[in-house]
Amino acid sequence: MTKKHRIVFMGTPDFSVPTLEALLAQENLDVVAVVTAVDKVGGRGQNQVIRSAVKTAADNYQLPILQPLKLKDPAFIETFQSLLPDLAVVVAFRMLPEVIWSIPKFGTINLHASLLPCYRGAAPINWAIINGEKETGLTTFLIAKEIDTGGILFQERIPISEQDDAGSLHDKMMVLGAPLVVKTVNALLTGIAGLKPQDDSLCTKAPKIFTEDCEIKRDLTTMEIYNFIRGLSPYPGAWLKLDDLTVKIYKSSYQQVSHQIPSGTLISDGKKELVLFTTDGYLEILELQMPGKRRMDIKSFLNGYDVTKSDQIILKVS
Repeated sequence: MTKKHRIVFMGTPDFSVPTLEALLAQENLDVVAVVTAVDKVGGRGQNQVIRSAVKTAADNYQLPILQPLKLKDPAFIETFQSLLPDLAVVVAFRMLPEVIWSIPKFGTINLHASLLPCYRGAAPINWAIINGEKETGLTTFLIAKEIDTGGILFQERIPISEQDDAGSLHDKMMVLGAPLVVKTVNALLTGIAGLKPQDDSLCTKAPKIFTEDCEIKRDLTTMEIYNFIRGLSPYPGAWLKLDDLTVKIYKSSYQQVSHQIPSGTLISDGKKELVLFTTDGYLEILELQMPGKRRMDIKSFLNGYDVTKSDQIILKVS
């Protein structure tokens, strides 16, 4: 009987789950443990225990689960060493200390949602769309000391359509990443994987995005705002101030036309149209969300919002 290679899988969100399941389906691999985030308390009344998607999946497959609060905790390091991993696989987890990623016999690999060295950092999907890229991809690489800098193993290119948003691109990558990781794991374990150093001169950054970074700047071009909205949809969500409300914008369409209307002006017919004018055209807002409300289409919004009382929306007279 052929000896199975011992794999430790590390991940947290939905994005990680298809890869975990793909590894479990390989007859030559034995996923000996899963490392994921600690449970959180949330929900209404802060009385619900929220488990990671990876923990839920691992439970379904009856896998051993580790949830260290600190990755440098001596007890966790000892437990990790005792697993005798041939390889660790990381998909959407946090930064690992060297004392952990250096333990497995064949090292630790990571799946990153860009064509490294482009878009190193926490939010590569968002920034690729915000910057108007037409193509991105997935990279598997060996983890090294500096984040997202290790030698490249395999890459797969993925086109970005003008209709993609961060959510749709995330879902494509979630599916395509699983076979890429399996290919990488098998190539490493059989000694046929080549390692390509990253060219740091080609590096671009994809830093974490905070709520305050998501405000729509009204003095930008049509395409800059259009890409900004879809690059932050559905999460964390581009927003603008409407009267005294912070309104998230999830979907828009655009026209690039000459006009004399000041950039940033909002105009509505009060029924089914809300338009934001830009420096070189306008965007028609299609889906949005008011504080404490559900996401809705523009017609539903205008049915409940009195445009005639707004200080920021010009009512278009039919």
